[in-house]
Amino acid sequence: MIRDSQLFQPFNDDPVSLLGESGEWLASFDLDLEPERLRRIYHDLVAGRMMDERLGRMQRQGKISFVAPTAGHEGAHVAIAHALQPGRDWLFPYYRDTGLLLAFGLPPVEFLGQALATRADPNRGRQMPSHNGSKELNIFTIASPIASHIAPAVGAAISMKVQDSGQVAVTSFGEGATSEGDFHAALNFAGAQGAPIVFVCENNRYAISVDYNKQTGAESVAAKAHAYGMPGYTVDGMDPLAGYYVMREVVERARSGLGPALVEMLVYRYGPHSSADDDSRYRPREEVEAWKRRDPLQRYRRFLVARELWDDDAEDALRGDIDETFAAAAREAEEAGPVPLEWMFDDVYAERPAHLEEQWRELQE
Repeated sequence: MIRDSQLFQPFNDDPVSLLGESGEWLASFDLDLEPERLRRIYHDLVAGRMMDERLGRMQRQGKISFVAPTAGHEGAHVAIAHALQPGRDWLFPYYRDTGLLLAFGLPPVEFLGQALATRADPNRGRQMPSHNGSKELNIFTIASPIASHIAPAVGAAISMKVQDSGQVAVTSFGEGATSEGDFHAALNFAGAQGAPIVFVCENNRYAISVDYNKQTGAESVAAKAHAYGMPGYTVDGMDPLAGYYVMREVVERARSGLGPALVEMLVYRYGPHSSADDDSRYRPREEVEAWKRRDPLQRYRRFLVARELWDDDAEDALRGDIDETFAAAAREAEEAGPVPLEWMFDDVYAERPAHLEEQWRELQE
């Protein structure tokens, strides 16, 4: 267990963890977070879980075509979001970041509009579900090809350094992305240039069905940071406060000009890789149930209850409010209506070339 002065020492042997599985505070230093912030963290944890559950229902109802389950990742998501300055910093997420996007401020109607590909989607229905983006919030639109967003994140961060903007970029990805060349090229460039960026690997141990140990001989993802001249941290990603404190440290380190860092968040996805996957073929149910006993929501709730910051009435009210908000957002997103077919011609060229003009006329006819 990492404590106090060891908390921000890179290349730690054991994952940084501040909450016990019963919710007890394990560190000797005092929390510097106000009760309202502590309760907000729990709100964002529950919102991420409830949106994940809603998306699963929508997929089974045939309203959306695809879901990338996120339950089990919420502790990492909320930790990342609360360490950043939304609207100032840039986020380069991946498709399993539902809780992160919501905690970062993405409106639920936009999130659901994207999943449904309706007019409520700012990206005009041009992506499969789970591929949100936001110009207003500096959220880079999620891409399907694994690790393809990591290099653009470094480019953005170098631009921030050149402009001395005081901004920070954070990019998240699964451990499967570390098997791609894009990951290594990006970290190498960031380390060489001292880019203000934090790389966050949400390591759930299964790149679809490929076990972590079949992907690398390294003892951890964080250990790879050695080669690129940056600190690497391994964190209990199912402990929201451990994740938050480490992320806050490395984000401010990057903002102050000290360069990039790699944070490995150890998490676990309870569901399959996607709605098209049968995870029972490659992992036993006993393993899944064992990890659920470390659930970030229950663990953090016990922490709040022990500090007399939460009770059953507050829980019922919170879940009722979130459900009502999401239901209203779903209705608004659906009622926005389908994306017009002719929108495919917009935002492609500043001036429509002859071949697209011809296709436009054919569509009108």
